[in-house]
Amino acid sequence: MAEKNRKGENAPKKGGWSPTTDAQPRVDADQRAVRRKPAAPVAPDESSAPRAEGERIAKVIARAGVCSRRDAERMILEGLVKVDGEVITSPARNVTATNLVTVDGKPLKAPESARMWRYHKTSGLVTTHKDEKGRPTVFASMPENLGRVVSVGRLDYNSEGLLLLTNDGEIARRMEVPASGWVRVYRARLFGKVTQKDLDALATGVTIDGVQYGPIVANLERARGVYAWATVSLKEGKNREVKRVMESLGLKVARLIRISYGPFQLGQLAEGQVEEIPARLWREKLGIGRKKRDDD
Repeated sequence: MAEKNRKGENAPKKGGWSPTTDAQPRVDADQRAVRRKPAAPVAPDESSAPRAEGERIAKVIARAGVCSRRDAERMILEGLVKVDGEVITSPARNVTATNLVTVDGKPLKAPESARMWRYHKTSGLVTTHKDEKGRPTVFASMPENLGRVVSVGRLDYNSEGLLLLTNDGEIARRMEVPASGWVRVYRARLFGKVTQKDLDALATGVTIDGVQYGPIVANLERARGVYAWATVSLKEGKNREVKRVMESLGLKVARLIRISYGPFQLGQLAEGQVEEIPARLWREKLGIGRKKRDDD
């Protein structure tokens, strides 16, 4: 009998509220009439909606090695891209293999197999295909048999060192975004008095003129008088990032050399030299699979 009473104490009363079943007390229908609100409209199930065929045109242009996806979108907005003879002004357009796409009046070629190269950039070159000021560019110095390539990120006019090149704009975009987590490492020759303690202040990131720069690991290699060499590692690679953060410490960057980009090293690559990276290697590093060998 006592057991039945205990069960009765734990059981919720009819029409009452239970902490295990309700978010708030309910009011019995006979105590107060409840006016029901009309049900909210149900959004259509996107998974069951038909998907547009083909791929975004900017992605197709990038994969063909014409330019990066971002530059392709810019060219579309400028009216330089046509689909089946019609100028398009929005990148929100899908195309298939049956569409004829032209970029700046030239038919889009079928995408070749993705390739990648290491290039040792020298000072005095702009990382662009066309420079408004008429300065020499990185791509004008490329061997003719290399074809159309794009860079993975950029190096400033006076910066030197490793610049990765690829004929696949989509891969370039994938590699250069901060989400890739790849560390860019530079050697910087600094002008001004500096200590390791000064450089350690960059480890938590800094804000300069409203721009937030992420953590930077900087190690002082050697210092002599007002000149010093330091190794600088970062993940974001914003425009002129190293120079701006060093200026915030009262230092000038007299020379900047990128020695690695993620797993890829500058090594002993001579200035101005281009060397292809084996597909098996870079595909493995990017996690997009490796080509099967003939004996597999």
